Amino acid sequence: MSVVRSYVHAKWIVGKVIGTAMQKTAKVRVTRLVLDPYLLKVRNSSVITSMFWILSRKTFPNHWWEPLICPSFSQQYYNKRKTYFAHDALQQCTVGDIVLLKALPVARTKHVKHELAEIVFKVGQVIDPVTGKPCAGTTYLESPVSLETAHLTKNLGELDLSSAQ
Repeated sequence: MSVVRSYVHAKWIVGKVIGTAMQKTAKVRVTRLVLDPYLLKVRNSSVITSMFWILSRKTFPNHWWEPLICPSFSQQYYNKRKTYFAHDALQQCTVGDIVLLKALPVARTKHVKHELAEIVFKVGQVIDPVTGKPCAGTTYLESPVSLETAHLTKNLGELDLSSAQ
């Protein structure tokens, strides 16, 4: 009995759509942080050298820890990008969407080895988490007429309550 194995190494991938020019195919860029072993090696050797230098001195300077700080420490990780092609059967992706891809058991074509599982974040449809209203930047996308109507009905309700008492 044979077991169906995935054609690719990564089973689930989250990335950003960078192209939709092909029919039923989305071009997705995945960025991940990768540790650079060379920079890590340089960092560790500079720390050891600095420790020997500090311990060999009879008196410690005011800022004795400064040789331990290496500018390459913050650059040990770098962005590694990879581009995937995913099958988008309904052609629902647009450029800028954040999508979740699922690996196919068998490649559809030479380059398409994933399918679109879901759109995690649709570009341009930002919902304010506090109010639940759609917004663009710092302004809400509701029309001012509907806001004014809501304000007037609220005032009318308050007037009815005060007149009933």
